[in-house]
Formats: sequence, C-alpha cells, structure tokens
Amino acid sequence: MNDNPLFQLQQTIYSSKNYTRRRLHQSRFGWVIAAIKSHAPHAPVSLAVEYGPGSGIYLPILAEELNEVLGADVEQAYLSGIEQLALNNDAIRLVVDDIQKSKFEDGTFGLVLCSEVLEHVPKPELALKTIARILRPGGIAIITTPQKYSLMELSCKLAFLPGIIQLVRHIYREPVLETGHISLRSYGTFIAAISASGFKVIEHKKLGLYLPLIAEFGGATGGRFIEQLEHRLRNSPLAWMLWTQAYVLQKPGT
Repeated sequence: MNDNPLFQLQQTIYSSKNYTRRRLHQSRFGWVIAAIKSHAPHAPVSLAVEYGPGSGIYLPILAEELNEVLGADVEQAYLSGIEQLALNNDAIRLVVDDIQKSKFEDGTFGLVLCSEVLEHVPKPELALKTIARILRPGGIAIITTPQKYSLMELSCKLAFLPGIIQLVRHIYREPVLETGHISLRSYGTFIAAISASGFKVIEHKKLGLYLPLIAEFGGATGGRFIEQLEHRLRNSPLAWMLWTQAYVLQKPGT
C-alpha cells in the first residue's frame, strides 16, 4: 500500500462520505472519461500520454481506447504508487518527464491527458505549448484545471488558516490536505493561453459548485440543491463560481 498522503487522498475523494465532496470529483471524473471515449478513437496515432496520473484512475481507460499509454510525472516517486498497474497491463508504461520541458519529440502523441496538473506547475502557459509541440497535427488534448476565483478555491484559502483547518478535518473526518495550487488561472486568462498555444477548442465545460456550510452540514439534500444550482449557473455570468474548467483541444492540421 502506498503511504504517500497525496496518493491516499486521491484514492478517497471519489468515495467521500460527504455528498458534495464526492460529487465534485466524480463529476470531473465522468467528464474526462466521456471525453476520452469520444475522442481517443479519432486520435491521429494510437499513442497517448497522461501527465500527473496520480493514483492511475485514467490510465486503464486510456489503455482500452489506444494501443499504448504512457503515464508521465516529473519525479519517479510520484509514479511509485502505480507501478503494479503498469506491470499488470502491457499497454501502460510509466516514464519520468517534465511537462514544461519535455524530452519527447515533436508530434509523438495522438492524445495528451492533463487533468488537475497545470495548477501545480510554475508556468501553465509553457506546459500548454509543450503539449501542443508533442501532439501530432490533428491530435487531442484533454485538460482540466481549477478556476482561480471559484468558490472552492477561495474557500480553501480560508480553510487552511490556523485554527480553521483542524475544525474542517474534524467535520469531514477524512484526509484534507492543502491543494498545492500555485498557478491558478481564470477562464479568460486560460483561454488566452490556449489560443497562444495554437489550439482549437473542441469542447468546453465549467463544473463543480461548492457552497460552504451547505456542503458540510446539508447532507444529501443540501448536496442536491448545490447540484441543481450548478446547472443554472453553468452558462450564466456567474459561471466563474464553479470549480473546474474542462477542455477538449485539438492541434490544427492533419
């Protein structure tokens, strides 16, 4: 069993006892799975890479759709928890690679998955350009990253103040760790970076509403209320409140 607390957190958030916490991660997971299944069959080459695979939840799904999948991270230590996954699946390989200065050659991949990674690197704009470089023309990038001013991100800044985090952990009774988000971008800023990298936006969605107190104490009823409100906000001027911005991007050319 991997004793890395970040790895353990990733394994628990999808089955959290808290309705809203569980749904926030499951809804993003569902969106990514749908994007993979929809777009992977049309990738110009049947080779993919996922940057920052974490606990490896997407690698088997990518392997079902493509001939070969690489799980890449900046340090071997981050890949150690999923070594058995690669040993059990001939289509999966694990490699050390830095998304901001990748050693992969131009046009190597048909698909790149990068979910909840860009907010952890110093220069997401450089990472986007790397993704564009290593994709073959016509290739697909599936990307999710938090919105800078979402209610979740703003609440996290308060939650980790001294004295408050102990109360938060007592309420959830589950692992609650600092996000480590060092490079959050607003929707407008991220769209500009996408354009500067030469990508075409194929799909885009904002998802994941968090309302403090209702999420913690409203139970399933409060969680369903938040979910219904999210649907109303998604295409409104208040969509900045939602946690995740999700994209399917395509590199121009054939």
